[in-house]
Amino acid sequence: MRLWIKHPLGIVADDAAAGLVVEDGVIAECLAAGRSPASPVDEVFEAGAHVVLPGLINTHHHFYQTLTRAHPAAIDRELFPWLTALYPLWARLNPDDLRLAVRVALTELLLSGCTLAADHHYLYPPGLEQAVDIAVEEARALGIRAVISRGSMNLSQKDGGLPPDGVVQDEETILLDSERVLTLFHDPAPGSMLQIALAPCSPFSVTPALMAKSADLAARFDAPLHTHLAETRDEEAYCLEVYGKRPLDLLEETGWMRPKTWLAHGIHFSCEECERLGRAGVGICHCPTSNGVLASGFCRTRELEAAGAPLGLGVDGSASNDGSNLMEELRHALLVNRLHYRSAGAVTARDVIRWATEGSARCLGRGDVGRIAPGMQADLALFRLDELRFSGAHDPVAALVLCGANRADRVMVAGRWRVIDGAVPGLDLAALRRAHGAAARRYA
Repeated sequence: MRLWIKHPLGIVADDAAAGLVVEDGVIAECLAAGRSPASPVDEVFEAGAHVVLPGLINTHHHFYQTLTRAHPAAIDRELFPWLTALYPLWARLNPDDLRLAVRVALTELLLSGCTLAADHHYLYPPGLEQAVDIAVEEARALGIRAVISRGSMNLSQKDGGLPPDGVVQDEETILLDSERVLTLFHDPAPGSMLQIALAPCSPFSVTPALMAKSADLAARFDAPLHTHLAETRDEEAYCLEVYGKRPLDLLEETGWMRPKTWLAHGIHFSCEECERLGRAGVGICHCPTSNGVLASGFCRTRELEAAGAPLGLGVDGSASNDGSNLMEELRHALLVNRLHYRSAGAVTARDVIRWATEGSARCLGRGDVGRIAPGMQADLALFRLDELRFSGAHDPVAALVLCGANRADRVMVAGRWRVIDGAVPGLDLAALRRAHGAAARRYA
């Protein structure tokens, strides 16, 4: 099948005013103004009412947290007390509730224009040993690309860590299951729909030995590495007190300073540390909404990019963001960065679109997604501008960010429409909302 997405209202691509041609899940042609496809097409999608973006890429999320949004136990707290309040609730997670939580997160992401999502699941209370398998099944069912992180915690309160004893595992169990899911699910090939990352949670919940062994295992499978780092001053103080070094020094000593490593938040890096990250090719996921909700601080986005570090966007957990909408994250990123750098031109609408597409792809070590160009995977997000909020908008691409787009009309993953007319085909959204709401009440 050759599909011509014809004459879009706007498009984020070089010289593609007449649209693009998709063939066998790949972008075959980008058409300059006045041009037609080089050979006949089987179908035409008239895109005159649509702005076409590369599919958005979410580089950090905790799908399970959709069950505890706006929870009274955690509202208006910073990270450490926030976690302390929610860990006992999350310790009650069971497979059925996790499945609903994952389905809701992935559905929200798809509807916001996301075509590739990275999840970081690190909680393993008894009975939840198949958490990665559940996330894999749900991603496959919805047809979204995914990086499912096999997260881990092995440093509990009895060992001087933050999490309670009931949600951690021992090192041997973690490494054995990490190898199991890598063997079963990880596909590092171009065009991959599913990859596994290894993701020890944070310096205050894992041992340096587990960090180092996870890095070695990931290298064997050509898999990416992920963790939280430099998110709060509390984390920095913990590392200085327990290890006598800053978080980034700990990361370097455990063998993580290399490409295919990406870090969530990256707020409290010095300028010198930004340079080190850039030289090593380590990516940073900027989570502006979560950082704001938890008052964690600001990520040095411009300094990191100037140093050469890949910079992407993530919604973070749906309990620290209270949403899984990646398109909304772009607007928050624009506003937060302009406030921080005190300049309206410091970061533009097209910059944050680039962070959420090409930048996020670089964080995940993917060169086959994140751009609209011949040979790239046909992952696309199409937005209409016919809502009242867009009336009077003159730049259709900038309007998506500045006027607050939040729901895609069409989403394509690997050449297949996964959202049509603002809905996921075959998904009963009302039934999902009822089932998920009932599950969430068990965590009140």
